[in-house]
Amino acid sequence: MNKVPKVPFKKGIYILPSLFTTGNVFCGFYAFISVMNEKFFVAGAAIVVAIIFDALDGRVARLTKTTSAFGVQYDSLADVISFGMAPALLAYAWVLQPFGRLGWMAAFLFLLCGALRLARFNVTKPDKTGDSFIGLPIPAAAAVIASIVIAFEDLFKTKLDPMIMVAVVYLLAFLMVSNIKYPAFKKFEFKKRVTFTRFMFVILFIYVLATIPREALFVLSFIYAIAGPGNLVLSLFRNSDSQNLKETITKQDE
Repeated sequence: MNKVPKVPFKKGIYILPSLFTTGNVFCGFYAFISVMNEKFFVAGAAIVVAIIFDALDGRVARLTKTTSAFGVQYDSLADVISFGMAPALLAYAWVLQPFGRLGWMAAFLFLLCGALRLARFNVTKPDKTGDSFIGLPIPAAAAVIASIVIAFEDLFKTKLDPMIMVAVVYLLAFLMVSNIKYPAFKKFEFKKRVTFTRFMFVILFIYVLATIPREALFVLSFIYAIAGPGNLVLSLFRNSDSQNLKETITKQDE
């Protein structure tokens, strides 16, 4: 009987990127605790910090050449906790709870679509150019919910209309599992030289975030969420205009 060859298993894990991913998990868990204590602003802030950890772990792994299959799976599990379960629970406890079944089903749909988005991302071949994602990334969807809670709890001292929140949650769930392309920003490298204009844009971006972080987070998260559908609509109009132009040229030639 032929024996099935065993696949060698590499013992040990890379500690540096795993520490950032662990920070991501901790922030997601802390968001749960904050929601249970009805500290919704703190829960939203914890999700935002988790997004920062999530952005750093992959970049640190690539810079230090410590990427691994373990790190990819660990990162996905962390994302389900911090950007799937945490914002879903936050949205439900904040304004969706009075809706009963409709409220918790909307929160569950957000979690489900986020998990499906991560699973599809893990099994789909990555974009060779690194320019775009297929579907709204789950951290961006979580940022929208967190930014809404932070803005309304801290700036407006009130809560968003529950019906609007239901619509937002359903829309985010749809965008995560859609085939709409979103910019990835993976090609941004700190070692490469850039133009002075681009450098000033980065400085301005950091300045705005440091000066008005709550307002900037609210605006930026929504701009990114609608960037995909917006680009899709623009491309459809461009294709329609180009088709009309071709038909006009063809008629003139005839």
